Amino acid sequence: MRSNGTPQPTPSADDPIGLPSFAVLLRRMNAEFNRIAQEFAQAQGLHLTDVQALIAVLDADHDEAGPMTPGRLRARMNLTSGAVTACLDRLEKAGHIRRVRALDDRRVVHLHYAAGARKLAREYFQPLARGTDAARARFTPDELHVVVRFLSEMNQELSQLRR
Repeated sequence: MRSNGTPQPTPSADDPIGLPSFAVLLRRMNAEFNRIAQEFAQAQGLHLTDVQALIAVLDADHDEAGPMTPGRLRARMNLTSGAVTACLDRLEKAGHIRRVRALDDRRVVHLHYAAGARKLAREYFQPLARGTDAARARFTPDELHVVVRFLSEMNQELSQLRR
């Protein structure tokens, strides 16, 4: 056990990092992200599912597929159409998202994170951003490239598991 409470990896000839220790670290990080998201949900009077939907809407800004739509959100979150509609109704009523009809096809609805809600989230998650930046600062650019490569590969593997 390290001084910061994280398990010491168990090296072996075939697996120098130790998959069990690695898995524990990934689960702990995921649990902490979930705890932070749950606290934000409670502070905003939202459900955790609502926060997960907000994250999906925010992350869609970085997708080549374009803005999030209710259909894509349903597929990403593995929810029924009714559950997505209820979630979006809550988020819109609370001022977190806007539904905007596509100009080229009025049947298509794009979901956008409302500017005021984005500012509120940015303020709330500022300590997480500072912590992330502090952790990043302890790595060289080459090490960060490896971390980004690992996270990208891990996300790709997780994405394939849902199919």
